[in-house]
Amino acid sequence: MIRRRELLSVLAGAASAATLHAQEGSPPVVFFMSLATREADAGIVAALLEGMREQGLIERRDFTFVWRQAGGNFKLAESMIAEQMAQRPVAVFVAPGPAAARLILRHSAKVPIVSAGLHPRGGQTDLFDSLARPGGRVTGVSNFGEELAGKRVQLLREARPNLRKVGVLHNTSEPAFQRWGEETEVVARSQGLAALRVGLASPSVAAMQHGLRQAHAQGVEAVIVVRDFLTAALHRHVSAICLERGLPIMAEERIYPEAGALMSYGASEREQFRGVATYVHRLLKGASPAGLPIEQVARFELVLNLKTARALGLKPAQSLLLAADEVIE
Repeated sequence: MIRRRELLSVLAGAASAATLHAQEGSPPVVFFMSLATREADAGIVAALLEGMREQGLIERRDFTFVWRQAGGNFKLAESMIAEQMAQRPVAVFVAPGPAAARLILRHSAKVPIVSAGLHPRGGQTDLFDSLARPGGRVTGVSNFGEELAGKRVQLLREARPNLRKVGVLHNTSEPAFQRWGEETEVVARSQGLAALRVGLASPSVAAMQHGLRQAHAQGVEAVIVVRDFLTAALHRHVSAICLERGLPIMAEERIYPEAGALMSYGASEREQFRGVATYVHRLLKGASPAGLPIEQVARFELVLNLKTARALGLKPAQSLLLAADEVIE
């Protein structure tokens, strides 16, 4: 009965929003709430809009796209959502990850949400019931996340064979991110490495630099970056301080090697957000998020910055170079 009431509420909200848009004679609003920065999320927004075009949707004709960036500031993100809802109702929210999805849920009672980065485990039971039947207002794409931590450690060891101790850089502002950092530490230790977690509680560049300098002083020889909105917002600064200290980075997002880090391995962001676009399209056509199964991304990419490898005095094995989907010279 509860689920039936939730479904009726979502449908009623969508119907009232559609009526308002028809009255105004303007296309429905698709609102992308980035908790990171414009630079960090530019690539995924481009992929989303490309996917929308592939679905036959033309911006300003079929939908109005609103993109806001909070730079790691939750309160700013909350005010952005409230400001938009007061100005003009949103038809579909797009979240780049579970933290943004959770924030939107707290500030919007009816609007459906499409999110990337949804996982079948890891403290996300408040967002959906299961991948097959989400059951609520959130649906979208799963990118596996820390299930790939073992592969990242393995690839990092191939790039630096004598590696003994790694730092795990992760967000400590939410339980899910804390858990991902802990899981990555466990995986590193299971492969025979010593590990030290370096926590981020805010988008402070100075605090991040201090934490990494301390980790380096304690014998950390490389850094594994756990994907979240803070590590995304700080990707250029993290890449710069690690290169300065001679620390190879293994990240999940390709924005890291593009910014000068050694490498990244994760689900293809372009594929994820082209997939997100299909959900947005279906929701705009009146589908309910409760019944749209969450898709699991199957394509992963390894990006290697060869220029950084040379600067760090590393000579990646030929097998690693051949395995890379992209090598940045």
